[in-house]
Amino acid sequence: MINPINPRARQDAFGSKINRDHSPALAFGLPWVSILLGSLTPLLPIIAPAPLLPPIAFVIMLAWRQLRPGLLPLWAGLPLGAFDDLFSGQPFGSGILLFSLALIGLDLLDMRFPWRGFWQDWFVASGFLAAYLVLAALFSGAQVSFQQLSAMLPQFLLSLLTYPIIARMVSQLDRMRLFRVRRVR
Repeated sequence: MINPINPRARQDAFGSKINRDHSPALAFGLPWVSILLGSLTPLLPIIAPAPLLPPIAFVIMLAWRQLRPGLLPLWAGLPLGAFDDLFSGQPFGSGILLFSLALIGLDLLDMRFPWRGFWQDWFVASGFLAAYLVLAALFSGAQVSFQQLSAMLPQFLLSLLTYPIIARMVSQLDRMRLFRVRRVR
């Protein structure tokens, strides 16, 4: 194949893939930035009489953790939960505890059941989302009664329905994260 810029330089079929490396900023920073941007969703101008918006940052964290188990360390729940607490309106520390417990729980599940598929991930995510919503309501000081749980049901169902969409978005972000850039010598 002739190089149009330099006709004397020849390239083989694999020349475009030689001398390429992953961008460290994308490889390590993109999961964190996407979760932090998910924490900013309470700033959206959505007014509802009952809780409706799913905990997007928590869902993104679950999707990243299930897609790439070793990418987020166990201590990641502390800074991610603290940032989420600043914008979610929850008492400070509830997000730290819930994000950390979720990461520890997912790590224990991965050690016990190393195989998994999409349906299993969705089932596990639904359990973690249900626990997150109920525990977040308890930490906020709400009286968890049948009426309160029925008011939280649309938020839980919307969270379950958005999980596959967010998991797909995270897989596309993972593709972008692993994109190889050309190294300059």
